[in-house]
Amino acid sequence: MAEEFIVTPWEVRGRVDYDKLIKVFGTQPITRELLNRIEGLTGELHVLLRRGVFFSHRDLDLVLDDYVSGRGFFLYTGRGPSGPMHIGHIIPFIFTKWLQDKFKVNVYIMITDDEKYWDEPGMSLKEVRKWAYENTLDIIAVGFDPDRTFIFHDIEYIGKLYPMAVKVAKKINFNTARAVFGFTGSTNIGLIFYPALQIVPTFFERKRCLIPAAIDQDPYWRIQRDIAESLGYYKTAAIHSKFMPPLTGLEGKMSSSKPETAIFLHDDPKTVRFKIMRYAFSGGQPTVELHRKLGGNPDIDVSFQWLKIYFEPDDAKLRKIEEDYRSGRMLTGELKEYLIERINEFLEEHRARREEAKKLVNLYMYDGELARRMWKEGPWSLEELELKP
Repeated sequence: MAEEFIVTPWEVRGRVDYDKLIKVFGTQPITRELLNRIEGLTGELHVLLRRGVFFSHRDLDLVLDDYVSGRGFFLYTGRGPSGPMHIGHIIPFIFTKWLQDKFKVNVYIMITDDEKYWDEPGMSLKEVRKWAYENTLDIIAVGFDPDRTFIFHDIEYIGKLYPMAVKVAKKINFNTARAVFGFTGSTNIGLIFYPALQIVPTFFERKRCLIPAAIDQDPYWRIQRDIAESLGYYKTAAIHSKFMPPLTGLEGKMSSSKPETAIFLHDDPKTVRFKIMRYAFSGGQPTVELHRKLGGNPDIDVSFQWLKIYFEPDDAKLRKIEEDYRSGRMLTGELKEYLIERINEFLEEHRARREEAKKLVNLYMYDGELARRMWKEGPWSLEELELKP
């Protein structure tokens, strides 16, 4: 009997049954009707929607209603800078950029340097700040609209966040925070306060917030949905993605602490080739002769699954690869070679954009239209914060 899967904000284990997870978490599936609505408004479906990678939601239908009515919405996402980013980290940002491009909305990106400093016992504040900068370059390289995007580092922007965090913190008791975040008696008080800070950007505008994130992050936002209306704001909406499987198989997710499971954005072509050839789990047969006779199984083959998730956006080409692999016309080595080529093309383009991003940091963090407004005026008036005498 297969081991039961586990999905929590701090652990993902086993082969996830996403239909069952929707029922467990109490979310809604992204239906064909909802996809048709999105396609009608945007003119196309992103490959991550078309292929069912983003599969679940909370109140996405209401977000679309708000857009059609002219009320609008905004996007919020983030990154905990504990080290270098891998492909599994960057793909949700690519989808967030697509949403921004199609709906012309603001994007707020929180770099949680405070949380990672509290959460990583061995990391100095200097190290965390370094990774905050490095990760910011990778995010800028995705190509967000600089006048509709505000990237902020918590430690630097805390003065603007704190007044609302005070109001949020008063609404959350320790029992709730402990149940959702897994706090124990040894958890430092910085981490215990952090959930209040994480919720704050969902109130940056008097519109509904949409958070694109992996499904394991959903419990964090249930707290926001419990308290938002009592503070005069909308419950946040969310659109959830499946996990990009690790190279080593379809169970769990990629992990920065296990380099063999992931392709990092800084990996050079030689490293990419080595990792995929050495570690990518195969659905092929043990010998060429058997493979030609029996064919491979793309359903369990990680190289094919990575192509399906993002790296082969052409549906006709993907169908041909699948047919050839199932029939035995395409060998495992050939499938891996194709993925290696696509990954290295992606990383080469990313590295070039990342180099350009070094000149754009100030634009996204301070000087763009949205960034300037967030620094000069802040997200709220003194009246909203109840700070005006």
